[in-house]
Amino acid sequence: MITRRTLLQTSAGAGLLTGLGGLLPAWAQNASKATRPPALAGVDSVYDLSIGKRAINIGGRMGDVTAVNGSLPAPLLRFRQGETVTLRVANKLDEDTSIHWHGILLDSEMDGVPNVSASFPGIPPGETFVYQYTLKQSGTYWYHSHSGLQEPAGVYGPMIVDPAGRDPVSYDREHVIVLSDWSFENPDKIFAKLKKSSDYYNYQKRTIGDFFRDVSNDGLKATMRERRMWGRMRMDATDTADITGATYTYLMNGQAPGTNWTGLFQPGERVRLRFVNAAAMSYFNVRIPGLEMTVVEADGQLVQPVTTDEFQISVAETYDVIVEPKEDRAYTIMAESMDRSGYARGTLATSAGMSAAVPEIRPRAIRTMADMAMDHSKMAGMAGMSGMDDTPDDGMSGMDHSNMDHGAMKGMDHGSRKGDAMAGGPIPKTSATPGGPFLFGPGVAMRAEMPGKRLHERGFGLADVDHRVLVYTDLRALEPFYDQRPPAREIELHLTSNMERYMWSFDGKKFNEVTGPIPFKFGERLRLTMINNTMMDHPIHLHGMWMELENGADGHLPRKHTINVKPGEKLSALISADARGPWAFHCHLLYHMKAGMFRVVSVMDQIAEASL
Repeated sequence: MITRRTLLQTSAGAGLLTGLGGLLPAWAQNASKATRPPALAGVDSVYDLSIGKRAINIGGRMGDVTAVNGSLPAPLLRFRQGETVTLRVANKLDEDTSIHWHGILLDSEMDGVPNVSASFPGIPPGETFVYQYTLKQSGTYWYHSHSGLQEPAGVYGPMIVDPAGRDPVSYDREHVIVLSDWSFENPDKIFAKLKKSSDYYNYQKRTIGDFFRDVSNDGLKATMRERRMWGRMRMDATDTADITGATYTYLMNGQAPGTNWTGLFQPGERVRLRFVNAAAMSYFNVRIPGLEMTVVEADGQLVQPVTTDEFQISVAETYDVIVEPKEDRAYTIMAESMDRSGYARGTLATSAGMSAAVPEIRPRAIRTMADMAMDHSKMAGMAGMSGMDDTPDDGMSGMDHSNMDHGAMKGMDHGSRKGDAMAGGPIPKTSATPGGPFLFGPGVAMRAEMPGKRLHERGFGLADVDHRVLVYTDLRALEPFYDQRPPAREIELHLTSNMERYMWSFDGKKFNEVTGPIPFKFGERLRLTMINNTMMDHPIHLHGMWMELENGADGHLPRKHTINVKPGEKLSALISADARGPWAFHCHLLYHMKAGMFRVVSVMDQIAEASL
């Protein structure tokens, strides 16, 4: 563990990856040279970080890693709330690099996203950039590169900020657990293959054997109808993850399952486990057979304790849990990939070398129309779908979902919100992307009464497990947020895609197609409503500000820096625009971000009246 001391270990070598490149729209391409802030009086901690190439043993095979200080994951950084820290980041690559401090509230120019802040175009090869900021918060966070695809190549690590006073969470021992996915294939080559064929890495497609099994269970008519529906939508029911365990090795603290990372405990201790999902593309279902877990923190923010047996952690989220092992034995920490193509695994034990049985991977889950918030028993009102049961093509003719970018599911009645009533009625609603309704491509937009908020639902594949599973409606902030005003306006944003062409976007536009940032007015209180028009889950991350998830915990809405949006889901979060400057806003599935699912939010003192 590294805590309040200078990191001196360095590594050298040449980088192979490229930056965002063509993703940048014209308005974001004119950043000035990087400036180094002057030394600050009262700096408490100084860290030296060096980003370079190194060969590292991963599961018995050497991998070419882009590493921070030569380690995978990067070194643990530990601070105390209220400290002013200096982090000197040296670039030993032959390309630009950067570090983003994920979930940390700081000034925009210190956020570490190249070309978002005009004063930070990235760190050129051979140069050092000095980050300096004062820590306003406490909790479990992480840091990673925001340049090209350096993050999946190894530039990620955990970060803990201890409270300035007494920690409200009591524990005797702690372990930080960083989950990630590693491929020995170059990330740029992976992206190129996805662009050529979006299902290139889907090695779990259904077979003729699956067809006959479904006929046996459900009957020929129902099976044929279900297959036709997926076929006409040009979707695949097994397309849960763009990249599967056939390509990925899932890691726990940089170690493959067979290496068996081990954390020690003494029977009767309260052990705090700080989970960070630093994967590029993988969701994990986490459980510890024989131990219940009490969730005490989500995305670095304290929550009222809730006990569970399993939780799904989206890419970029963090969860802190307390476990209390009573027996002198080993326990397996099982982090199963959401598509169940593999797992990361470690052990809690009373001494080194112990291990426990590793659960078998559970049967692969298949997406259903219900998983996409589409109840076909009630879809007679859907345009082009009436008479579904009587027509040979199930009413799906003419609906090319691959070309319509899974476009705007209009007509969804998601119910009233208490925030609107508090404000005295409906609040003004604007689109994040001006230009009218989003009817993409030649396809027909879906219009139906569909489920809206799905926050009470378990993650994909967990609906039928026979134990407790954490859901978003379980989360209640330990203390209310400082700003309890109702929102004065609402911004609506659609999550969109053309999956066959591996194009990902907001409101049907990739980042290089938008004409400017999403405007926030400094000091305003607003509601951001997101509608997922794709068949994939998306972890959406806002830099610089909290999103308070509207999950029914009135007065105690959980504060999140990353919110998972399920397929077909419509959810909302309250935002206090209390941080001036430009801020990145994107899907944290890195290949989706690189393919265009990225925007900039600009918090300004004055914005055009048309934006309000």
